[in-house]
Amino acid sequence: MRVLVAEDEEILAELVATGLRRAGFAVDTVYSGDAAQAYLGLHDYDVVVLDRDLPRVHGDDVARGLVASGSRTRILMLTAAGSMEDRVSGLDLGADDYLGKPFEFPELVSRVRALRRRSARPVPPQLERYGIRLDTVRRTASRDGRELDLSPKEFAVLQLLLEADGGTVSAEELLERAWDANADPFTGAVRVCMSKLRGKLGEPAVIRTVQGVGYAL
Repeated sequence: MRVLVAEDEEILAELVATGLRRAGFAVDTVYSGDAAQAYLGLHDYDVVVLDRDLPRVHGDDVARGLVASGSRTRILMLTAAGSMEDRVSGLDLGADDYLGKPFEFPELVSRVRALRRRSARPVPPQLERYGIRLDTVRRTASRDGRELDLSPKEFAVLQLLLEADGGTVSAEELLERAWDANADPFTGAVRVCMSKLRGKLGEPAVIRTVQGVGYAL
């Protein structure tokens, strides 16, 4: 759900980030290897889309450091060099997948989704509770057979609550997993999103606020 795009071509980085956000991911962007290392040290990312030829710290070194740390963040390596030797050397560094430039954007989204599934604990393709059904593959949601028109953020929050299987999810965890680094923790973004989500789910209410702890289904 949370992706870091590390790409020194700023226009390309922002285009990729915009597309991934539309696909339902929370996305941060950086334009150098040292910035990538700093962000990876601060946040828990599911996937890093990593350009191999980053300035200041090479993408290869970023990948090596991530693997050496034992991080569960999956690496999708991007490069303009698309030969078999380049792909093999990139995978040997510890990258989980490799995509040459130029690429088709739907393929990038598909690969990021596949890597995200590998980075998380196994989650059924469909999550169900209290008549709510969430299809994590088709990205559809319904309650008692009624289709729900959810925004990508609302879908992400509902998925996290369903994955908790009745457990409580803190506002901090929701913010960490469903929003990007630019989200201000004091804006009440989680509270506003939760209010909209409750309205779309309808009655009877199924999302509980656990005072001082978080939210639960």
